[in-house]
Amino acid sequence: MKLPESFYRRNDVVTISRELLGKYLFTCINGIVTGGYIVETEAYNGIIDKAAHSYGNRLTHRTKTMYMHGGVAYVYLCYGIHEMFNVVTAVEGEPKAILIRAIQPTDGTDIMLQRRKMNVIKPAITSGPGSVARALGISRDINAISLLSDTLWIEDRGMIIPDEAIAAVPRIGVAYAAEDAQLPYRFYIKGNVYVSKPNK
Repeated sequence: MKLPESFYRRNDVVTISRELLGKYLFTCINGIVTGGYIVETEAYNGIIDKAAHSYGNRLTHRTKTMYMHGGVAYVYLCYGIHEMFNVVTAVEGEPKAILIRAIQPTDGTDIMLQRRKMNVIKPAITSGPGSVARALGISRDINAISLLSDTLWIEDRGMIIPDEAIAAVPRIGVAYAAEDAQLPYRFYIKGNVYVSKPNK
């Protein structure tokens, strides 16, 4: 069952980020479904979060998608090479989002291998946000698309991740965010091999 808009439109992006673990992310590109369940996320808490693109109410051509109502995709280019897929949350005008950092692939793995130019399934296929987007065929072409669309969506299939199996740690690559870099806004399933940077 696709997650309803009400799931995304809540105000607590940190709670939603944690709850996305174990949910299934799917794309249907050119009639081909690929996907898997989410094992790593990062929350970005809007205008008060120094690590967020929308910090200080920054509104640009790139960030305007973050200001839409929760339940759409925010896809941007990082370092000029990696497409990054984020889930927009909260209500319109509250620019909060969640970066999907890793999934465990379950559907359409043969297509994912082709997209990633790999021969066999190994963790690198969907470990890290750039890898997730490439494996699932997500690009800026579908930026701002609804997460209730038939192109990109997230399902609840009843997987429950117990609290003790979830790590809550600082985010990756946000040293510029001063004290906010230390916030425990990255969540991952402990021991999952697809997690991009498990804390040893």
